[in-house]
Amino acid sequence: MEPVREPEVDASAPVQDAEGAGAGRSPSPVYLPGRAGAVLEARPARLRVRYLRLFGGHVSLLTTLLVFSELALFVGGAYGAAWLRFDGDMAAAQAWAGPLGPRAAVIALALAAGMAAMGLYQRDFREDWLGTGLRAAVGLGLGALLLTLVYYALPDLEIGRGILALTLALALPGSLGLRALHFGLLGERGLRRRVLVLGAGTQAATLLRLRRRADRRGFEIVAFVSVRGEDAIGEGGRVIPHDRPLARIVRRHEIDEVVVAVDERRGGLPIHELLDCRLGGVQVVDLATFFERETGRIKLESLSPSWLVFEEGFHHGWLRDRAKRIFDVAVSLALLVLASPLMLLAALAVRLDSPGPVLFRQVRVGQHGRPFELLKFRSMRADAEADGRPRWATRGDPRITRVGRFLRKARIDELPQLVNVLRGEMSFVGPRPERPEFVRELAAQIPYYNERHRVKPGITGWAQICYGYTANERDAREKLEYDLYYVKNYSPLFDLYILLRTVEVVLWGRGAH
Repeated sequence: MEPVREPEVDASAPVQDAEGAGAGRSPSPVYLPGRAGAVLEARPARLRVRYLRLFGGHVSLLTTLLVFSELALFVGGAYGAAWLRFDGDMAAAQAWAGPLGPRAAVIALALAAGMAAMGLYQRDFREDWLGTGLRAAVGLGLGALLLTLVYYALPDLEIGRGILALTLALALPGSLGLRALHFGLLGERGLRRRVLVLGAGTQAATLLRLRRRADRRGFEIVAFVSVRGEDAIGEGGRVIPHDRPLARIVRRHEIDEVVVAVDERRGGLPIHELLDCRLGGVQVVDLATFFERETGRIKLESLSPSWLVFEEGFHHGWLRDRAKRIFDVAVSLALLVLASPLMLLAALAVRLDSPGPVLFRQVRVGQHGRPFELLKFRSMRADAEADGRPRWATRGDPRITRVGRFLRKARIDELPQLVNVLRGEMSFVGPRPERPEFVRELAAQIPYYNERHRVKPGITGWAQICYGYTANERDAREKLEYDLYYVKNYSPLFDLYILLRTVEVVLWGRGAH
């Protein structure tokens, strides 16, 4: 594809803005050859979809505002419900239910947790309004269920069934209205970050794979700048030549962010021009960081050892590891007690459905490459690998039994792994452990594959909720990108969010084979 040629400009002449220098305007800075190029003056920040660095990960500012707005909505709903229930007599409401402040806060947190469990705060949410309404209703129901557990443990926080029912009735339309505003803002072109990609080769072409509308909600790619004749974009995007300083291109197209995606950086990266853009208030990021922030995974094609060395993340201190271990033991013990009747029924169903042992034991690779024996309820025939050859589980696998299919769909087959967590072989949240045979094969074919073993494997994890089961090498490569993101950005609150999102996976049955 031929680059789009813009009007030629004398590089030694004063730099004009997009409209030209008119009467009464201050002269623009001059392009000095061999220096940073045309100087980009600092600009006031414009209203754009931006990200905050929270708990190790990237969270959209608009999503953060949605969460806090919804918390305020739920608190207001509790007060509004009390006002309706007692005909505007708030003194009577507080005399009946007690101080409303802490009770409303508990309600708000529980309902927000239910909404998060239904994926209503995720960055790539793509449901239509019917699906959004259904998920919101289920999320509020989960929040109400969580409140019953809180009230059982802390009865002094109970607010009364009438007020709670009215709060839920007010919360649903209010939440849908907030989301209409939220997605309306995300759809506004004026709020999207305008992105200029430095490079038009193989690396830059990977951005064209972000084709879904949900993948590009926060930004739009204005153009690709061809460097040293790179041209792998084809018809997928607009390509302009690097025949003038980047600052001039940035000013003309009102760029908010420059993504560096040059195939060969050595000796060809216009570092002074990038520095000028950065000091002028334009964000400059490399391709790996851009993908990590926008997609929640680390793209292998754009990854380099130096990026892993110098990027933030990969924090695993003693205190954080101890806190994770305490959390794992407490949650596993609680779930073993709560799920013991279900586990007994599952064991009986497996025994009656097909001959063979109830529990399936298999060697998997754990933290630092150490093998351990993983426990599951048997979901396949006992002779599933009678020839001794390991095979991936596939969709519609004929080796899976009738009961096994249901156990996998509901994730009940994973419950015996709570014992692995108590033993310290696994964590509740982490990358999915694979068999040694698959690990050796995948590590030889996929770069950085063994880095996923830096942390303990988990029953659930970021890759499991974002991608699902692994059935081949391609799936393993995709899941590794999510696993690397988790290893890099792990935090206790990230674990909590993954646990909440696991509820959505179980209820909607996504990713089960």
